[in-house]
Amino acid sequence: MSDPQQDSQQSNTPGSLLDRVKIILVNTSDCRNIGSAARAMKTMGLSQLILVDPIEMPNGQAQAMAAGATDVLANAKVVSTLQEAIEDCGLVVGTSARSRTLPWPMLEPRGCGEKLIAEAGEYPVALVFGRESSGLTNEELQLCHFHVQIPANPDYSSLNLAMAVQTLSYEVRTSYLLAHDKNYQERSTGNGKLLAKSKNEGEELYPVSEEIERFYQHFEKALKATGFIVENHPGLVMTKLRRLFNRARPDVKEVKMMRGIFASMERSSKE
Repeated sequence: MSDPQQDSQQSNTPGSLLDRVKIILVNTSDCRNIGSAARAMKTMGLSQLILVDPIEMPNGQAQAMAAGATDVLANAKVVSTLQEAIEDCGLVVGTSARSRTLPWPMLEPRGCGEKLIAEAGEYPVALVFGRESSGLTNEELQLCHFHVQIPANPDYSSLNLAMAVQTLSYEVRTSYLLAHDKNYQERSTGNGKLLAKSKNEGEELYPVSEEIERFYQHFEKALKATGFIVENHPGLVMTKLRRLFNRARPDVKEVKMMRGIFASMERSSKE
């Protein structure tokens, strides 16, 4: 049996950080795009490919498009829902190609790479890509802490799935090298800064996605108990609250404190 302390130390070493970055493809319709995405990932040192309910499972065509990255393709994990794919992740960034009716905290690609690498030492992180034709649904985007949009030419912003994976994977790798590769730092002529995150004494981690979902479920239950949310007419209350708390990103202790408040609200409503 492995030593938990040793496992924790190993998970924070530079060489393992890229292994903690998940590339998640949701409901992909053409398996060739999965193969091309696997190739894009491997060129940037990423290996954790998660497929959410793919319409066409990878086959010989996908392997051909993957070229030398058939190992990434072969090791891809298939799950039924996005929530299942991200349940152990402390940071989830969803790709969005268009403005939404309800704006969400946004990152540009460089900042996305920096944030993923800065937090990958603490827990798995995820970069989520949607369907080729329609992207991610609003419900799926609400499961993400941040959205990222590639600033393509507005007159011709057509990026296929593999191109988008390649672009953002490059930003992840660049941030990784700036943080942990001395040779790269010495060669860099940009204004990159060292991004390695060190956890301060007493600093709390962020909760993983599974814990955050329980938090929102408890929040909604408490608001219904007080009558703030009407069962048959919930409106956009929880969507707006998700946006608020995703922007604030409460840590583990803060989430526990809030759930204590929710429990108190539920008790008061019964008295």
